[in-house]
Amino acid sequence: MFNFGVLPNSTVTALLLSAALALPGCAINPATGKLDTVTMSESREISMGKELHEEMIKTVPLYEDEAINEYVRAVGKKVAAASDRPDIEYHFFIIDSPDINAFALPGGYIYVNRGLLNYLQNEAQLAAVLGHEIAHVTARHHVRQKSASTGRNVGAVFAGILTGSYTVASAAAEWGSAAAAGYGREMELEADGFGAQYMKDAGYSPDAMIDVLAILKAHERFSKQQARDAGRKVPSYHGVFTSHPSSDQRLLQAVADAKEGESQSTGAKGELKAEEFRDNTDGIIWGDNHDRIAQAAEAAAKASEEKQDKENRYIHNRLGFTIVFPQQWQVANQGAVLTSAPDDNSAEMQLRLARVDPKTDFETVLRDQFDVKLLKQSEPLSQFGLRGHTGIKPGKARDGSEDQRVAILVHGNRAYLLEGSVNKPEPGVDYDQLFLASIRTLQPVAPRAPSRLTTKHSKTIKYVVANDNTTFARLANELKIGNYGEEYLRLINGYYPRGEPYPGEIIKIIQ
Repeated sequence: MFNFGVLPNSTVTALLLSAALALPGCAINPATGKLDTVTMSESREISMGKELHEEMIKTVPLYEDEAINEYVRAVGKKVAAASDRPDIEYHFFIIDSPDINAFALPGGYIYVNRGLLNYLQNEAQLAAVLGHEIAHVTARHHVRQKSASTGRNVGAVFAGILTGSYTVASAAAEWGSAAAAGYGREMELEADGFGAQYMKDAGYSPDAMIDVLAILKAHERFSKQQARDAGRKVPSYHGVFTSHPSSDQRLLQAVADAKEGESQSTGAKGELKAEEFRDNTDGIIWGDNHDRIAQAAEAAAKASEEKQDKENRYIHNRLGFTIVFPQQWQVANQGAVLTSAPDDNSAEMQLRLARVDPKTDFETVLRDQFDVKLLKQSEPLSQFGLRGHTGIKPGKARDGSEDQRVAILVHGNRAYLLEGSVNKPEPGVDYDQLFLASIRTLQPVAPRAPSRLTTKHSKTIKYVVANDNTTFARLANELKIGNYGEEYLRLINGYYPRGEPYPGEIIKIIQ
């Protein structure tokens, strides 16, 4: 008879932990300190992020102002050095888009839209945005999360991108929205907590995390007001930091926890560094980058009326649009309908045009055009100055038809109607992700008029000192900003919806 005896609890724990670590896909999370079941090694996570980045920048424009890029990199690296994974190499980029967003790819690739920088007030708020995204990397949220739209492990989404079953041209927008949806409320709160701690350890005030949330919530309220004024359906907001209200007690507690011992750890309360932020962002472009748009339009105008390039981007200059179809799919212009399909005809995309009232409800038009009663995964679209809606039209069991991805994008009174359908599905191909990725690349181009576009100059953010007579309404009128000029000035200065600058205050203007 063998006498095994009883092992101490600590020994049992150690043995169980060792056994767990020996199993495939088990690892200690560097941020949470908990045991995670994962399907990706750190080296693969890093290499995958690099591969995704290289594919994404082929078609996603990066902001080319090197001074501002260097500033964002410096702030990001400062926060990353205080994180739970300081040893991996982080990369920080500004996407040349007026939209408000920031996101991370696995392995340390962090992106912030130029549009978001326009609304920040100080360096601490920039550190809050970057800290939140760094926390998604340190906690390995990309590896742990499930895609909310498909229920698949995120590794499968990556595999689709890298093998061509995901259109790389829309990787930035697609991954940004997929990541935000897939993390869920708990992971977002976790990123807030870790991000606030990293900020504090890097010398910034963690309160900036709440300030950023207030900025984004103000912009959300304004966007809803714009929609109501135009008679459009009020859109859902899918921006960064929006998974919880500004009054969320757990967020407030996370910031409070990060502030504990603030003076002892940094020698003083965390800094805001407003002057440094102003010095480094003075002159940043506001709104659309017309110089880049004009260059793209000129390049498109030099091409033939219809053209497919090596990235499978289809350009139609006369009708004024461009779209990237899945790799190696062929395109046929059948007059009223543009079709694209692979050689095996396993699936097909169709694009046609229609006239619509731009003030109409796009979801209603979509349902009417495609005869949809039940629209699954219904969501609004906003891209490249276009607005619209998309969703899935369910297939019919009686005739064996598959689900179809349908979408509408509107430019003026012109509507682009897109439909993706599956004929003979190939194993392992996520056709809906293929269709949606292509849809998100559709954008307008100037129809044979580059010379007219080049006369329109980009607006920039400048800093001025308010005097006794300064009001946002007066500034908006003097600067001829256009529709909602006063509201935009309030938003970028943190005064929305009311209030006026005090004499001597340094404020932003748009000119």
